[in-house]
Amino acid sequence: MKRPLLVFALSIMAVGSMAAAHPPGEWIVVVGGPSLHQWEQYKAYPHDHWWANFVHAARLRTEQLRTGLGPDAKITWLVYKQGYLDRAAQEHQDLISFIDSVADKFNLNLIYFQSGDEVINYLNNGPGRDRLKVVGFEYFGHSNRACFMFDYSNLLELPHRREHVEEMV
Repeated sequence: MKRPLLVFALSIMAVGSMAAAHPPGEWIVVVGGPSLHQWEQYKAYPHDHWWANFVHAARLRTEQLRTGLGPDAKITWLVYKQGYLDRAAQEHQDLISFIDSVADKFNLNLIYFQSGDEVINYLNNGPGRDRLKVVGFEYFGHSNRACFMFDYSNLLELPHRREHVEEMV
């Protein structure tokens, strides 16, 4: 009799510790856009050969999160849409539908954004933010120590000749 009671007590403690390790709330995954082929060619070490570098990495991490947090945990993907629209023209594919399929498979709240202000606004004022706190944040995209670069080498507002682009890289 003591052994089943001990097993039951340890099971209750394990379930309780799992719940404590993952407080209720929303997990945010931000996915920046890929660069365009036209700018990669000027880099000493081009690296954005595959459009889905960041989407794939975020998908793998989301799979881990879903396994650990459960099927109903709220996971939101914020994806820089313009980067994938622009790269889609080069790839001759509908990249947005591929991203949508990841959201469907993993039961994600998928939000496309166009500016950093939209990301900040969602983090601060997302639906139910007064009750549903952000409990995790992950970023997949280009960055440096000062900023996230959602549109890295995607849009250049001023025309540049090749020698100027090489100076920028």
